[in-house]
Amino acid sequence: MRITAIALMFGAITLPGATFAQTAPASAPAAATVGVKYSTADTDIGTLLDNPATKAIVEKNIPGFTTSDQVDMARSMTLKAVQQYAPDSVTDARLAAIDAEFAKLSK
Repeated sequence: MRITAIALMFGAITLPGATFAQTAPASAPAAATVGVKYSTADTDIGTLLDNPATKAIVEKNIPGFTTSDQVDMARSMTLKAVQQYAPDSVTDARLAAIDAEFAKLSK
């Protein structure tokens, strides 16, 4: 049986008898973003979603992304990695705009 990486990434395959518990981390205050460097290529989506400031930036530039039914399956991926699956909505221009806003947060 051949299992593709894409099927595993998006939870299409489950292991028999496996149970996974997931707890949501506490939301970080916006002030915690000062001095922290975020990027669309290096920061995982879960980290971006857990921070109200970065989540707002992503939602502003890619409307509907943070509220998508499938966003939780991509928490361990970066926005740059997700681009290959949604090239029409996660464009280079949008990623650049997000990175520019992230740079302002870290100052």
